[in-house]
Amino acid sequence: MKWITRERPKIDRLACPWLIRRFLDASAEILYVPEAQVLDKAKELDAIPFDIPGVEYSHYEDRCTFDYFLEKYRLTEPALQTMALIVRGADTDDHSLAAQSAGLWAISHGMSFNISDDHELLEKAMVLYDGLYSWAKHLQKQKHTTEPTEQLFLQVYHKYLQEKKENQQKVPAWALHLKEIIQDQIDTNLALNLKEISEALDVHPAYVSRVFSKYFDNLSFGEYIRKLRIEKALSLLHTSGYSLAEVAYLTGFSDQSHFTRIFRQHMGQSPSEYRKNLLKK
Repeated sequence: MKWITRERPKIDRLACPWLIRRFLDASAEILYVPEAQVLDKAKELDAIPFDIPGVEYSHYEDRCTFDYFLEKYRLTEPALQTMALIVRGADTDDHSLAAQSAGLWAISHGMSFNISDDHELLEKAMVLYDGLYSWAKHLQKQKHTTEPTEQLFLQVYHKYLQEKKENQQKVPAWALHLKEIIQDQIDTNLALNLKEISEALDVHPAYVSRVFSKYFDNLSFGEYIRKLRIEKALSLLHTSGYSLAEVAYLTGFSDQSHFTRIFRQHMGQSPSEYRKNLLKK
């Protein structure tokens, strides 16, 4: 079987191939191509597309593509269900889902930064996810600390975290869905219109605009979108050879001048200066 997705994988596009090769088809071929080519190449190569909007194997509600594979193929092993929470937390940036999610996110992004070849990255990630699976299956109950005082401290700390979580206001479903829509549209470079998105969610645009910052890092809609675009631009500057004009286009800015101005506001230097400093390193 051939499976195809967009290039420069981070979380889902590494976790899902691991799952495919370990539990569905050990000889599966995984293809990474530019996002705009995924569907055409899928038809040309008779490959199954995954982790892109509009295909079967993708995100749904608050779940990620890894979750869908588990449900689709009825993979109910407890270790895989544990991994699903970790992967989902890392992939959707909700690190409260599992204590290991933030670590997986950091390691995955660091590996992507260091390894420019997607297939080499996947081979390294296979080892990473083998280790995570072994931990989830055999080692979850092992504790790093053994001293009684350390155990007491951990108990108090976990109780504090649990009480804090219970006291926090639950994020409404529409906000979770909105975050997913925004991320998908940022990834696919589609235009973003809060009024249209709100209406699609069946929530009044004025209400969404008024409470948006409460659920999105204390930022307004425009500030949050600019933050995501700058984060995407940083990733492209680190991992691609695109020109600044191409980076500006791929991150949704009107032109290179607009991109440079916003980038400087966020980073304290222009994109060209930032790239030159990267090369020096």
